[in-house]
Amino acid sequence: MPKRVDHEERRAQIAEALIRVAGRRGLHAVGMRDVAAEAGVSLRLVQYYFETKEKLLFYGLQYLTDGFTARVGSLLAAAGPDPGPRATVEALLLASLPTDDESRTFHLVYSSYSILSVTDEALAAQPFIDNPDAAENALTGLLEHARAAGLTDPGTDARMEAISLLAMAAAMGTSILVGQRNPESAIAVLHHHLDRIFATAETSVSRTGSI
Repeated sequence: MPKRVDHEERRAQIAEALIRVAGRRGLHAVGMRDVAAEAGVSLRLVQYYFETKEKLLFYGLQYLTDGFTARVGSLLAAAGPDPGPRATVEALLLASLPTDDESRTFHLVYSSYSILSVTDEALAAQPFIDNPDAAENALTGLLEHARAAGLTDPGTDARMEAISLLAMAAAMGTSILVGQRNPESAIAVLHHHLDRIFATAETSVSRTGSI
């Protein structure tokens, strides 16, 4: 009896190959033939599932986004059943830092997508991020909750702090990638800013910087 093919599993296999090759060579230099070779499948099979490189790239971006969501979930699970606003904010920010091989590849490839979406006509024709304010809104809500619970100064501007934290995390991520600083020093900067914002200490996701 022929083995039943799991099409979503096959798409995921191809998407993971795309991300690995893009992490080594840059997204702009990746072709469907490269992805097929990395995945150990035929070019025809990649074309069967995605038809064009643009469709493959769109799927790869969604796959990256889903992976980031799972990474945040893992950090929150490690923080315990009721992590609180600070640990939740910390998990969201830590997930975006390139602190290990997996997150480094994510950061590199996601950055490549953002650059390519400006110059590639097919990608530029689509919104790069379906909900660009999602992270900002999530952090703002958490900081508003913390303020209401007396965990931050009553005058804290939740929206401005959320924007600042996201900008800081993005800059720290780039500085790690280019070798300006190591993950431990970047996480120390993150903790410094959270200590400034939160008046009451909560249990952090990882005070040692391990993820």
